[in-house]
Amino acid sequence: MKATAISLFSIAWVSTALALPSQDLTKRSSVKGFDISHYQPNVDFTSAYAAGLRFVMIKATESTDYISPSFSDQYTGATNAGFIRGGYHFARPGSSSGSAQADYFLKNGGGWSNDSITLPGMLDLEVSDCDGLSTSDMVAWIRSFVDTYHSATERYPILYFSPSWWTQCTGDSEVFSEECPLDVASWGSEVGSIPGGWSTQTIWQYADSNPYGGDSDEFNGDEASLKKLASG
Repeated sequence: MKATAISLFSIAWVSTALALPSQDLTKRSSVKGFDISHYQPNVDFTSAYAAGLRFVMIKATESTDYISPSFSDQYTGATNAGFIRGGYHFARPGSSSGSAQADYFLKNGGGWSNDSITLPGMLDLEVSDCDGLSTSDMVAWIRSFVDTYHSATERYPILYFSPSWWTQCTGDSEVFSEECPLDVASWGSEVGSIPGGWSTQTIWQYADSNPYGGDSDEFNGDEASLKKLASG
C-alpha cells in the first residue's frame, strides 16, 4: 500500500505539473540585454558584454522617411563585441501603411538572416493617441506589417508595447499571440499581467534606463533559447 500510494502521488504530481500554465514552466532562467536608439550614439559594447549583457535591439527606422544615423555603427559595434542583435522599427501607423513601413524597415536594416546572431526584427508600438486609428484599423495595420515582414523573411517580427497601449489601441486583440514573440514594456520588479492572449513574454523591458544606454531588457529563457530565437 505504501509503495502504491507513493506511485499514485507521483503520477498525480506529474499530471499537475504538466497542466500548469506555460508561464510557470518557462521562467527558469533569463538573459540580460538592452535596447538603444540614436539617442545613444556611443555605446561601449565591449564593456556591456563583459558586464553580462548578451543581446541588444537597435533602432533602425521610423515611418518611411527616417533611418537612424547611428544604426550602422551600433550594429557593427554590437556584432564585433559578440552580441546577438536585431533591428527595430518605430511605427507611425497614421502616416503610411503597415506594408509600406515593413518594406522600408526591411530595406534599411530590419532584415533577418539565419546566422544564429540575428534576431527577427521588432515592431515598436508606442505612438501616442494610437496615431488616430480605431482599434480595428490598428489591428489591420499591424497585420499588414506582420504579413509583409513574414513574407520576406519567413519569420514573424517581435511586437513591443506596454499593456496599456495594447489595450487602448487594439482593444486587447489576441490575433497575434500565436505568431509574434512579445517584448512587453512593464517597468518594475515583476512583469505583471500580459495582454493580448500571450501566455508569457519573450522579452521583458523592465526599466527605462541601462548603465550602457537605452532601456534594460530580460530574455525569458537561457542563452541557448536566445540563440534558437535568432536562428529560427
